[in-house]
Amino acid sequence: MRLGTTELVIILLIALVLFGPSQIPKLTRMFGKSVQNFRDGIAEEQEKPSDEKER
Repeated sequence: MRLGTTELVIILLIALVLFGPSQIPKLTRMFGKSVQNFRDGIAEEQEKPSDEKER
């Protein structure tokens, strides 16, 4: 499922209406940190030896 330009614009407008312009930078920072933590967790899980995963 891919989002087109129109869908992204609509989502951004809804976020702007719901949260206001002052909250958007905070929300994007929180989202970025969440994505980074998710990626770090996946990388950490992949680095474990296979015998530790089975326990």
